[in-house]
Amino acid sequence: MPDGPEFHEFAQLAERGDATGQRYLEFLRGPTMSVGLYTLAAGGQDPQQPHAEDELYIVLAGRAVVHAGGASRPVGPGSLVYVPAEVPHRFTDITEDLRVAVVFAPPESRPTGAAE
Repeated sequence: MPDGPEFHEFAQLAERGDATGQRYLEFLRGPTMSVGLYTLAAGGQDPQQPHAEDELYIVLAGRAVVHAGGASRPVGPGSLVYVPAEVPHRFTDITEDLRVAVVFAPPESRPTGAAE
């Protein structure tokens, strides 16, 4: 848990995730939320299952279609998507490498660093 403010650069986080081969890199965990960087390659598959926490996706780069509940929508840089807890969701039709900041509230229940 952070003792005070933290500062991060997405380019450095992306390099760290790429170097370790992690699809999801959690980089912040506090008492009320956790934040990570989710990366999917163009043409790739999104293996997500519904989460027990609310999520906010912030698309930083790439293009895809997000499906959440019964809705579908194209997303790209600047798109924000809120997905309530337990709602099935995933990205499909990934036409450009996708990088998404993910905010979980409360913090995601899996242990820090666990594989997606």
